[in-house]
Amino acid sequence: MARYTSSFVANATVEQVPTLLSEVLESCDFGIVYQATDYLMAKETPGKVPFSKIVSIEILIESTVAKKNEVPVTFVVKNDELPLNPNNHCQQRFQELQTALKQSQQWRAITAIPS
Repeated sequence: MARYTSSFVANATVEQVPTLLSEVLESCDFGIVYQATDYLMAKETPGKVPFSKIVSIEILIESTVAKKNEVPVTFVVKNDELPLNPNNHCQQRFQELQTALKQSQQWRAITAIPS
């Protein structure tokens, strides 16, 4: 299973984070499948790649350690593809998400770790 993790800080209130996440995910062609107060799951639209390569993203909103306008958010990007090639489909989608987040002034990167 390919799996890539990164952490960002959202320069927003906890209440604003789901909207910011929705905008970034939509810009990368991910649809939200499940949403709770501190958790979101999004998936790539089926039909563009084989089923085993469909990428899902788990997003953890760390509201318990959030400050007034700084909310830590952890992204786990994964699929069922074996990461035999370092430039696999999951890695490409992970990089696309990273680029979208870094281009937004609302997000600040903390770490980006392949796992």
